[in-house]
Amino acid sequence: MITDKANEVEYKKVKAILKELEKIRGRHTELVTVYVPAGYNINKVADQIVNEKSTANNIKSKTTKNNVIDALDKVLNHLKAYKETPKNGLAVFCGNVSKFEGAADIELWGFEPPEPITVRLYRCDQVFLLEPLEEVFREKEIYGFILIDTQDGDVGILKGKKILPLKHLDSLVPGKTSKGGWSQARYARVREGLLHDFLKKIGEVATEKFRELKDLKGVIIAGPGPVKDEFAKGEFLGYEIKNKVLGVVDISYTGEQGFREALDRSSDILKEASVIREKKIVEKFFTELSKASGLVVYGFKQTVESLKNGLVDTLLICEDMDWVKVNYTCKCGEETEKVVDRSFVENQKCSSCESKLSIVSQEDLTEKIIELAEKMSTKIETISSETGEGEQFKALGGIGGMLRYRS
Repeated sequence: MITDKANEVEYKKVKAILKELEKIRGRHTELVTVYVPAGYNINKVADQIVNEKSTANNIKSKTTKNNVIDALDKVLNHLKAYKETPKNGLAVFCGNVSKFEGAADIELWGFEPPEPITVRLYRCDQVFLLEPLEEVFREKEIYGFILIDTQDGDVGILKGKKILPLKHLDSLVPGKTSKGGWSQARYARVREGLLHDFLKKIGEVATEKFRELKDLKGVIIAGPGPVKDEFAKGEFLGYEIKNKVLGVVDISYTGEQGFREALDRSSDILKEASVIREKKIVEKFFTELSKASGLVVYGFKQTVESLKNGLVDTLLICEDMDWVKVNYTCKCGEETEKVVDRSFVENQKCSSCESKLSIVSQEDLTEKIIELAEKMSTKIETISSETGEGEQFKALGGIGGMLRYRS
């Protein structure tokens, strides 16, 4: 993802907004998307919105017309708050997000992306247009892995923090024979030829797959025996891919287990990769957790309390988690407040009668937690659940902290 630590907090905020926006569907074409590219005159965009308001008066449905005009008014007011376009451009989303037919709930999201956007766009549709921002957040840290043994081979990639196998190949190379004399020499020549053909095939597949990746940073070659070294020294890869080989490592297996082992064995080579850096952070967290020092905290309530008290040096947040504080009511009269992940907001039951709770109000907490951490000069690390360590951390609640000192 975005590797610049200065942008990591903004990236987390904007990613949370995108998750929210992609779920929104308008009943009619009344969701407005506006992109202002870096360096563009924001006043010209404001003039365009004024013209779009005039065009909106031709919409036949009175309800849709009013919702579109109200949304455009909000967008226009938002643009007027800027004297000039922010250095990375501006993205604005506005429209009726009410869940009830005939009711209006016009909401606006506007922000400067953490990386420059180059597209200028206005769109009024039933969905928000998110593709330009999704391109900004496209994974830009990719490493290739080639696992080789005499019996099989695997080509895959490390994309951000996730290992993705691309191709498995089985070889026709026979095992070594104990026959002597002329038969042994002939057998060895045949075997050597088949092995060469197999290595050539792996090289062709890897070259084809890796050439498609414009963000490929490097390649690791791994295997349980000397064949990997023969492959690395030979001319089996295309020259531009071979020039990206970072190292050769010993592993015990190929296949899925081999990919994980190759990643572990490549930690020194890939020490700048986000997955290796994250792995060390989470390992440090669990090492401290196993001690009696009390220098870590985990769980939502305990972590936020320590954060408020200025105790947290490094805040760890699982990137899958998105906390919301929700006020519920039940038909039995029960009222309750819960902090839950956004994906579970709709499915909460009453502790008294087991009926499904109705939502009264909800408040986003993830962004507030990040803002609190910034205020307390706390470092923030986003943790992926795609790794074994990340899964283990998510099972603890997906949030925790390494403390400055014992509380």
